[in-house]
Amino acid sequence: MPCPCHLFVYGTLKPGERAFADLGQPFAIATIPAQAKGRLYHLPLGYPAMTSEPGWTRGILITFADEMPLKAIDAFEEYYADRPGVSEYHRHCRPVFDLSKKKLGSAWVYTMEHERVVSLGGLWLPGGCWTESSVSPPWP
Repeated sequence: MPCPCHLFVYGTLKPGERAFADLGQPFAIATIPAQAKGRLYHLPLGYPAMTSEPGWTRGILITFADEMPLKAIDAFEEYYADRPGVSEYHRHCRPVFDLSKKKLGSAWVYTMEHERVVSLGGLWLPGGCWTESSVSPPWP
């Protein structure tokens, strides 16, 4: 019997955002508000990135019946396990917490290297929360 797979999402893969309907919703068996340690940035490309810097990022913990959806999500996130040097994001297993910071367990999380965020002109989101509709970047 397959084991459940947990994925913490904080951007376009969250329910209500543009990528959830195709990549998350068809496979999700549960979704709950959650947060993980890391700093969140809005990128001028129109989506966010989380780094390993100190801070908290709010998002959603998605549970899938198995790891099958990760292959398509890895491609969407431009994560290549066999070629980390060319990957846009990296996928790590990290602790995830509820909104009162009680540990929920571990989940896969996509993060970006801080240097890459800086090179892309990322804007730090001190509140640790991103939605496509609420971000008003200072770029022309």
